[in-house]
Amino acid sequence: MRADAKKNYEHLLTVARAVVTEQGADASLRDVARRADVGLGTLYRHFPTREALLEALLRTSFDGLTASAGQLETSSSPGDALVAWLRDVVACANEYRGAISTMVAAIEDPASALHASCVTMKAAGARLLVRAQAEGVARTDLDGADLFALVGALAWLGDQPSLAPRADHLFNVIASAILSNRAPQTTAPARRIRTRSSPAG
Repeated sequence: MRADAKKNYEHLLTVARAVVTEQGADASLRDVARRADVGLGTLYRHFPTREALLEALLRTSFDGLTASAGQLETSSSPGDALVAWLRDVVACANEYRGAISTMVAAIEDPASALHASCVTMKAAGARLLVRAQAEGVARTDLDGADLFALVGALAWLGDQPSLAPRADHLFNVIASAILSNRAPQTTAPARRIRTRSSPAG
């Protein structure tokens, strides 16, 4: 990519991140182009579909979550690693309101621009779950698909203004249900789930 084209791409991505953070995954592409001070055709040359734009925004986060799962496997106990990763992936999903629906759909659609990175991230979480199950600290009637479904449910809570204040509490309830040896926490964890109505801690 030429230097000027790369600069334009990065500028569009920066503007798109701000717009999608404000408006959610269904953000207006016309707003992105307008704020970036480019024509809609220029935006579509870089990002021909909404999914392509979301993929560009989310890819770095997904790759980070995949790498984090690998690090947690060697640096934390099986139970702590699973809960830490689950909290981080829910926070990632809450970055862009409504993105979880796109992520879930991408898992089932190999043609989706998000498919590969979503599948890789989901597999990383599944490995953490299997590790915890093998150590006897996680219930064995869950699999990777169940874990990702719980991510979707918890992310949805963070997207609802009336329910977002309870997101941390309900995360702890779910975490204690996944792990067979952990009681629900009675105080807020050090790292709070990022929600639309609650800033990151």
